[in-house]
Amino acid sequence: MSGLRVLKPGPLSLLQDGGRHGWQHLGVSPAGPLDLHAAAWANRLLGNPWGTPLLEIALGYLELESELDTWLALTGAQVAATLDGAPLPPWSCFPVRAGQRLQLGYARSGQRVYLAVAGGFAAPPLLGSVSTQLREGLGGFDGLGRPLRAGDLLPCLAASLARGASVPWAYQPDYRAAAQLRVIIGGAAPNFEPAQLQAFFTQRWQLSPQSDRMGARLLGAALCAPTRQWSQGVGRGAIQLPPDGQPIILQADHQTMGGYPVLGWLHPLDQARLAQCPPHHELRFSPVEIGEAQAELREFYRFFGR
Repeated sequence: MSGLRVLKPGPLSLLQDGGRHGWQHLGVSPAGPLDLHAAAWANRLLGNPWGTPLLEIALGYLELESELDTWLALTGAQVAATLDGAPLPPWSCFPVRAGQRLQLGYARSGQRVYLAVAGGFAAPPLLGSVSTQLREGLGGFDGLGRPLRAGDLLPCLAASLARGASVPWAYQPDYRAAAQLRVIIGGAAPNFEPAQLQAFFTQRWQLSPQSDRMGARLLGAALCAPTRQWSQGVGRGAIQLPPDGQPIILQADHQTMGGYPVLGWLHPLDQARLAQCPPHHELRFSPVEIGEAQAELREFYRFFGR
Protein backbone atom coordinates (compact mmCIF):
# COMPACT_ATOMS: atom_id res chain seq x y z
CA MET A 1 0.00 0.00 0.00
CA SER A 2 1.15 3.53 -0.75
CA GLY A 3 0.53 6.57 1.43
CA LEU A 4 2.23 9.60 2.96
CA ARG A 5 5.97 9.51 3.66
CA VAL A 6 7.19 11.22 6.85
CA LEU A 7 10.07 13.61 6.16
CA LYS A 8 9.89 15.47 9.49
CA PRO A 9 7.83 13.90 12.29
CA GLY A 10 7.35 16.95 14.54
CA PRO A 11 7.87 16.87 18.33
CA LEU A 12 5.09 14.33 18.97
CA SER A 13 2.84 13.01 16.20
CA LEU A 14 0.54 10.12 17.09
CA LEU A 15 -2.00 7.98 15.29
CA GLN A 16 -5.37 8.12 17.06
CA ASP A 17 -8.89 6.89 16.42
CA GLY A 18 -12.01 6.85 18.60
CA GLY A 19 -10.10 5.26 21.49
CA ARG A 20 -9.49 1.81 22.99
CA HIS A 21 -12.65 1.25 25.00
CA GLY A 22 -13.71 -1.67 27.16
CA TRP A 23 -10.31 -2.51 28.67
CA GLN A 24 -10.00 -0.22 31.69
CA HIS A 25 -10.87 -3.09 34.03
CA LEU A 26 -7.55 -4.63 32.92
CA GLY A 27 -5.59 -1.41 33.43
CA VAL A 28 -5.58 -0.24 29.79
CA SER A 29 -6.48 3.42 29.28
CA PRO A 30 -8.60 4.42 26.26
CA ALA A 31 -6.19 6.92 24.60
CA GLY A 32 -7.74 8.61 21.54
CA PRO A 33 -7.53 12.29 20.51
CA LEU A 34 -7.23 14.92 23.24
CA ASP A 35 -9.34 17.36 21.22
CA LEU A 36 -12.47 15.46 20.20
CA HIS A 37 -13.95 18.58 18.59
CA ALA A 38 -11.09 19.22 16.16
CA ALA A 39 -10.63 15.52 15.42
CA ALA A 40 -14.33 15.05 14.68
CA TRP A 41 -14.35 18.01 12.29
CA ALA A 42 -11.26 16.75 10.43
CA ASN A 43 -13.03 13.47 9.66
CA ARG A 44 -16.36 15.13 8.88
CA LEU A 45 -14.78 17.41 6.28
CA LEU A 46 -13.74 14.29 4.35
CA GLY A 47 -16.92 12.29 4.90
CA ASN A 48 -15.11 9.81 7.17
CA PRO A 49 -17.09 8.00 9.89
CA TRP A 50 -16.60 8.90 13.54
CA GLY A 51 -13.30 7.61 14.93
CA THR A 52 -11.57 7.09 11.57
CA PRO A 53 -7.79 6.96 12.26
CA LEU A 54 -6.03 10.32 11.91
CA LEU A 55 -2.90 12.07 13.18
CA GLU A 56 -2.65 14.20 16.32
CA ILE A 57 0.35 16.51 15.83
CA ALA A 58 1.65 18.37 18.88
CA LEU A 59 2.97 21.89 18.12
CA GLY A 60 3.35 21.36 14.35
CA TYR A 61 6.72 21.09 12.52
CA LEU A 62 5.51 18.13 10.45
CA GLU A 63 6.52 17.51 6.83
CA LEU A 64 5.01 14.79 4.64
CA GLU A 65 5.37 13.80 1.00
CA SER A 66 2.43 12.15 -0.72
CA GLU A 67 2.97 9.04 -2.82
CA LEU A 68 -0.58 9.08 -4.21
CA ASP A 69 -3.50 11.34 -5.12
CA THR A 70 -5.88 11.84 -2.21
CA TRP A 71 -7.60 14.43 0.01
CA LEU A 72 -6.48 15.68 3.40
CA ALA A 73 -8.09 17.81 6.12
CA LEU A 74 -6.43 20.02 8.76
CA THR A 75 -8.09 21.30 11.94
CA GLY A 76 -7.05 22.30 15.45
CA ALA A 77 -4.14 24.55 16.35
CA GLN A 78 -3.34 27.47 14.07
CA VAL A 79 -0.19 26.69 12.09
CA ALA A 80 1.29 27.99 8.85
CA ALA A 81 0.38 25.09 6.56
CA THR A 82 1.59 24.91 2.96
CA LEU A 83 1.33 22.45 0.07
CA ASP A 84 4.37 22.78 -2.18
CA GLY A 85 4.82 26.25 -0.70
CA ALA A 86 1.25 27.43 -1.36
CA PRO A 87 -0.61 28.43 1.83
CA LEU A 88 -3.57 26.34 2.96
CA PRO A 89 -6.66 27.73 4.74
CA PRO A 90 -7.25 26.53 8.32
CA TRP A 91 -9.99 24.06 9.24
CA SER A 92 -10.49 22.85 5.68
CA CYS A 93 -9.91 19.90 3.35
CA PHE A 94 -7.89 19.99 0.15
CA PRO A 95 -6.58 17.67 -2.61
CA VAL A 96 -2.98 16.48 -2.68
CA ARG A 97 -1.23 14.80 -5.61
CA ALA A 98 1.60 12.29 -5.69
CA GLY A 99 4.94 14.03 -5.15
CA GLN A 100 3.51 17.06 -3.34
CA ARG A 101 4.81 18.06 0.08
CA LEU A 102 2.74 19.21 3.05
CA GLN A 103 4.59 21.37 5.59
CA LEU A 104 3.33 22.57 8.96
CA GLY A 105 4.98 25.40 10.86
CA TYR A 106 4.99 26.02 14.60
CA ALA A 107 1.63 26.31 16.35
CA ARG A 108 0.86 30.01 16.85
CA SER A 109 -2.42 29.38 18.67
CA GLY A 110 -3.43 26.09 20.25
CA GLN A 111 -1.27 23.05 20.84
CA ARG A 112 -2.48 20.20 18.63
CA VAL A 113 -3.19 19.88 14.91
CA TYR A 114 -5.33 17.09 13.47
CA LEU A 115 -4.60 15.68 10.03
CA ALA A 116 -7.13 13.34 8.46
CA VAL A 117 -7.02 11.55 5.10
CA ALA A 118 -9.97 10.42 3.00
CA GLY A 119 -10.78 6.88 4.13
CA GLY A 120 -8.43 7.09 7.11
CA PHE A 121 -4.89 5.88 7.77
CA ALA A 122 -4.46 2.09 7.77
CA ALA A 123 -2.92 0.27 10.73
CA PRO A 124 -3.60 -3.08 12.46
CA PRO A 125 -5.90 -2.62 15.49
CA LEU A 126 -4.73 -3.75 18.91
CA LEU A 127 -7.48 -4.50 21.44
CA GLY A 128 -9.95 -3.03 18.98
CA SER A 129 -8.16 0.27 18.33
CA VAL A 130 -5.15 1.76 16.54
CA SER A 131 -4.81 4.62 19.04
CA THR A 132 -1.25 5.24 20.21
CA GLN A 133 -0.63 4.92 23.94
CA LEU A 134 3.00 5.82 24.67
CA ARG A 135 3.09 4.81 28.32
CA GLU A 136 1.69 1.32 27.70
CA GLY A 137 3.39 0.80 24.33
CA LEU A 138 0.16 0.09 22.45
CA GLY A 139 -1.19 1.01 19.04
CA GLY A 140 0.19 3.21 16.30
CA PHE A 141 1.34 2.18 12.86
CA ASP A 142 3.52 -0.66 14.15
CA GLY A 143 1.45 -1.63 17.20
CA LEU A 144 4.29 -0.68 19.58
CA GLY A 145 2.85 2.64 20.71
CA ARG A 146 5.57 4.93 19.39
CA PRO A 147 5.35 8.38 17.79
CA LEU A 148 6.09 8.99 14.13
CA ARG A 149 9.69 8.93 12.91
CA ALA A 150 11.32 10.26 9.77
CA GLY A 151 11.02 7.66 7.02
CA ASP A 152 7.74 6.15 8.24
CA LEU A 153 5.06 5.47 5.63
CA LEU A 154 1.51 6.33 6.65
CA PRO A 155 -0.59 3.89 4.61
CA CYS A 156 -3.77 5.17 2.98
CA LEU A 157 -5.73 4.75 -0.24
CA ALA A 158 -6.05 7.03 -3.24
CA ALA A 159 -9.29 9.01 -3.10
CA SER A 160 -11.13 11.86 -4.75
CA LEU A 161 -13.91 14.15 -3.53
CA ALA A 162 -16.39 16.24 -5.49
CA ARG A 163 -15.26 19.49 -3.84
CA GLY A 164 -13.48 20.99 -0.86
CA ALA A 165 -15.06 22.26 2.33
CA SER A 166 -14.23 24.38 5.36
CA VAL A 167 -15.55 24.51 8.92
CA PRO A 168 -17.79 27.57 9.47
CA TRP A 169 -16.11 30.34 11.45
CA ALA A 170 -18.59 29.98 14.30
CA TYR A 171 -17.27 26.49 15.00
CA GLN A 172 -13.58 27.43 14.95
CA PRO A 173 -12.47 28.08 18.57
CA ASP A 174 -10.36 31.05 19.63
CA TYR A 175 -7.52 29.30 21.44
CA ARG A 176 -6.00 32.60 22.60
CA ALA A 177 -8.99 33.46 24.80
CA ALA A 178 -9.06 32.62 28.50
CA ALA A 179 -10.43 29.11 28.92
CA GLN A 180 -13.76 28.99 30.80
CA LEU A 181 -14.29 25.30 31.61
CA ARG A 182 -17.36 23.67 33.11
CA VAL A 183 -17.30 21.09 35.88
CA ILE A 184 -19.87 18.49 36.94
CA ILE A 185 -19.54 18.47 40.73
CA GLY A 186 -19.51 15.01 42.29
CA GLY A 187 -17.32 12.21 43.56
CA ALA A 188 -15.83 13.21 46.93
CA ALA A 189 -17.12 16.79 46.63
CA PRO A 190 -19.42 16.41 49.71
CA ASN A 191 -16.27 15.73 51.79
CA PHE A 192 -14.63 19.01 50.75
CA GLU A 193 -15.02 22.05 52.96
CA PRO A 194 -17.46 24.45 51.21
CA ALA A 195 -14.80 27.17 51.26
CA GLN A 196 -12.39 24.90 49.40
CA LEU A 197 -14.91 24.15 46.66
CA GLN A 198 -15.66 27.85 46.36
CA ALA A 199 -11.94 28.60 46.11
CA PHE A 200 -11.61 26.15 43.21
CA PHE A 201 -14.29 27.97 41.23
CA THR A 202 -13.37 31.55 42.11
CA GLN A 203 -9.61 31.62 41.57
CA ARG A 204 -7.71 31.87 38.29
CA TRP A 205 -5.65 28.76 37.61
CA GLN A 206 -2.79 28.24 35.19
CA LEU A 207 -1.93 25.12 33.22
CA SER A 208 1.33 23.59 34.45
CA PRO A 209 4.15 22.85 31.96
CA GLN A 210 4.25 19.38 33.57
CA SER A 211 0.94 18.47 31.89
CA ASP A 212 0.78 15.70 29.29
CA ARG A 213 -1.66 13.32 27.63
CA MET A 214 -2.14 11.54 30.95
CA GLY A 215 -3.11 14.53 33.08
CA ALA A 216 -3.43 18.32 33.00
CA ARG A 217 -1.89 19.78 36.15
CA LEU A 218 -3.10 23.11 37.52
CA LEU A 219 -1.10 25.84 39.25
CA GLY A 220 -2.70 28.14 41.81
CA ALA A 221 -3.37 28.68 45.49
CA ALA A 222 -3.30 25.21 47.03
CA LEU A 223 -6.57 23.67 48.15
CA CYS A 224 -7.01 21.47 51.22
CA ALA A 225 -8.00 17.94 50.26
CA PRO A 226 -10.14 15.64 52.37
CA THR A 227 -8.53 12.59 53.93
CA ARG A 228 -7.05 10.30 51.30
CA GLN A 229 -9.54 7.64 50.26
CA TRP A 230 -9.12 4.11 48.98
CA SER A 231 -8.24 3.58 45.33
CA GLN A 232 -11.12 3.41 42.91
CA GLY A 233 -11.73 3.44 39.16
CA VAL A 234 -11.26 6.80 37.46
CA GLY A 235 -12.20 8.11 34.03
CA ARG A 236 -11.25 10.91 31.70
CA GLY A 237 -12.11 14.36 32.99
CA ALA A 238 -11.91 13.42 36.68
CA ILE A 239 -10.47 16.29 38.74
CA GLN A 240 -8.25 14.82 41.43
CA LEU A 241 -6.78 16.71 44.35
CA PRO A 242 -3.41 15.29 45.52
CA PRO A 243 -1.84 16.22 48.88
CA ASP A 244 -0.02 19.27 47.42
CA GLY A 245 -3.41 20.89 46.77
CA GLN A 246 -2.81 21.42 43.02
CA PRO A 247 -5.63 19.74 41.04
CA ILE A 248 -4.99 17.26 38.22
CA ILE A 249 -7.51 16.78 35.38
CA LEU A 250 -7.22 13.30 33.90
CA GLN A 251 -6.84 13.18 30.12
CA ALA A 252 -7.04 10.53 27.38
CA ASP A 253 -4.05 8.45 28.58
CA HIS A 254 -5.15 8.52 32.23
CA GLN A 255 -4.48 5.70 34.67
CA THR A 256 -7.47 3.47 35.40
CA MET A 257 -7.29 3.55 39.23
CA GLY A 258 -6.66 6.43 41.61
CA GLY A 259 -6.76 7.18 45.32
CA TYR A 260 -6.83 11.00 45.33
CA PRO A 261 -10.17 12.65 46.19
CA VAL A 262 -12.21 13.65 43.12
CA LEU A 263 -14.19 16.89 43.33
CA GLY A 264 -15.93 16.47 39.97
CA TRP A 265 -15.50 15.89 36.26
CA LEU A 266 -14.70 18.30 33.47
CA HIS A 267 -17.52 18.68 30.95
CA PRO A 268 -16.66 16.19 28.14
CA LEU A 269 -16.87 18.88 25.46
CA ASP A 270 -14.61 21.26 27.41
CA GLN A 271 -11.86 18.64 27.44
CA ALA A 272 -11.25 19.69 23.83
CA ARG A 273 -10.63 23.29 24.87
CA LEU A 274 -8.26 22.19 27.63
CA ALA A 275 -6.29 20.11 25.10
CA GLN A 276 -5.40 23.27 23.15
CA CYS A 277 -4.16 25.35 26.11
CA PRO A 278 -0.41 26.10 26.24
CA PRO A 279 1.59 26.08 29.50
CA HIS A 280 0.62 28.89 31.90
CA HIS A 281 -2.62 29.58 30.02
CA GLU A 282 -5.32 30.99 32.31
CA LEU A 283 -8.10 28.57 33.26
CA ARG A 284 -11.38 29.42 34.99
CA PHE A 285 -13.99 26.91 36.13
CA SER A 286 -17.73 27.06 36.67
CA PRO A 287 -20.25 24.40 37.74
CA VAL A 288 -22.65 22.76 35.28
CA GLU A 289 -25.58 20.41 35.88
CA ILE A 290 -25.07 16.85 34.70
CA GLY A 291 -28.31 16.90 32.71
CA GLU A 292 -27.15 19.94 30.73
CA ALA A 293 -23.79 18.31 30.02
CA GLN A 294 -25.47 15.08 28.89
CA ALA A 295 -27.82 16.92 26.53
CA GLU A 296 -24.95 18.85 24.93
CA LEU A 297 -22.86 15.70 24.54
CA ARG A 298 -25.77 13.84 22.90
CA GLU A 299 -26.21 16.69 20.43
CA PHE A 300 -22.46 16.67 19.68
CA TYR A 301 -22.48 12.93 18.99
CA ARG A 302 -25.64 13.24 16.89
CA PHE A 303 -24.10 15.96 14.73
CA PHE A 304 -20.92 13.94 14.08
CA GLY A 305 -22.73 10.65 13.55
CA ARG A 306 -21.50 8.67 16.51
